[in-house]
Amino acid sequence: MKLAVAALSLVATASAFTVQKPMAAGGRSVVATAPAQQFSATSLEMAKQTPHGGKLVDLMTDDVDAAIAKCSSEVQLTPRQLCDVELLTNGGFSPLEGFMDEATYKNVVENMELPDSDLIFGLPVVFDTDSEELQPGMTVLLKDGDRPIATVEFTDKYTPDKPLECLKCYGTASIEHPGALMVATERGRYYMGGKVTGLNAPIRDFPCKSPKEVRETLPDDKDVVAFQCRNPVHRAHYELFTRALDDPLVGEGGVVLVHPTCGPTQADDIPGDVRYKTYEVLKEETHNDRTRWEYLPYSMHMAGPREAIQHMMIRKNFGCTHFIIGRDMAGSKSSVTGEDFYGAYDAQDFAKENSDRLGVTPVPSLNLVYTEEEGYVTADEAEERGLHTKKLSGTKFRQMLRSGEDIPEWFAFKSVVQVLRENS
Repeated sequence: MKLAVAALSLVATASAFTVQKPMAAGGRSVVATAPAQQFSATSLEMAKQTPHGGKLVDLMTDDVDAAIAKCSSEVQLTPRQLCDVELLTNGGFSPLEGFMDEATYKNVVENMELPDSDLIFGLPVVFDTDSEELQPGMTVLLKDGDRPIATVEFTDKYTPDKPLECLKCYGTASIEHPGALMVATERGRYYMGGKVTGLNAPIRDFPCKSPKEVRETLPDDKDVVAFQCRNPVHRAHYELFTRALDDPLVGEGGVVLVHPTCGPTQADDIPGDVRYKTYEVLKEETHNDRTRWEYLPYSMHMAGPREAIQHMMIRKNFGCTHFIIGRDMAGSKSSVTGEDFYGAYDAQDFAKENSDRLGVTPVPSLNLVYTEEEGYVTADEAEERGLHTKKLSGTKFRQMLRSGEDIPEWFAFKSVVQVLRENS
């Protein structure tokens, strides 16, 4: 039955990413609930950047037993829900203080804004369920196995317009898109809004510091350039984010925060725990005071332009002033035709259009190629100077990885290759 949501297979158009000014939104928004602890930008030793909405939300409670005692039921979180809960409770989704109610959900889907504000928000953050028993007014314990993670006080329950959500957020409602497929087949029939209270951080194979913790490690007077990735970092990626510090948009003395997502992604991506191991060995191999490494418990949607906005907003809360936008960022291909859902520069263009409202400066990624004569240079320079380029496709790399062939060091770091082979 869940597949029926995509039966329309709506055709993606440019208008799918057009953001309209919202009408007045009715209903209660979980964004503005009062009890959450908030850290002002001036009350902490933290980065140069102001949190989204002006304050960094902290939903963690000191009285775990009292919070659990209020619960009348419990729910096991899915891996995607676990990521969302963690980013809600630690302030990664600031200024949200809970799962979006219907009014907030609709406004974010259709207008990319939180209601009754001018605050941009890329994608909805929702609690999905098929349960008929869960109802507004209930306080429910959210668990990961035996570990209590959070509680949620449900305020409403609604049936989302999933085809419209997919069309607006992903540019298509076809289940050939991995995000639309996730909404159609993984998410429950109902969405519920509600105030979240954090109890414990999840136990993961990779450490995920909170925005407050990351901010305390960053310079408070320098630009911080975020680099998002969901795959192992190879030579071209490393050259890309280290050279970003030389971009004229970045102030003198800036630093790079390499901030990979280690949560669920596409079905054929390398598992998060393996990706984490590749980052750790590379961090040791390429130690650089201007490069910082942290990890983000975020589940990818592969939503292209809209997801670029979501990533920029999250990194803003972590203290970043700039964000590297790669070619076809958070892009995906049709599972049937193999064609790209987004243009190579759609995410870059969309980020530039919304950067002033968001308060984060997009830094376009360099289109780097490897040459026999000069190593990595831009593709334009290689063409102008007639340099000889070398290429290795992702498919060929994976074949060489599996067969044990030597992989050229200009393409991949030896330490990363070793981790991938040990965990294949």
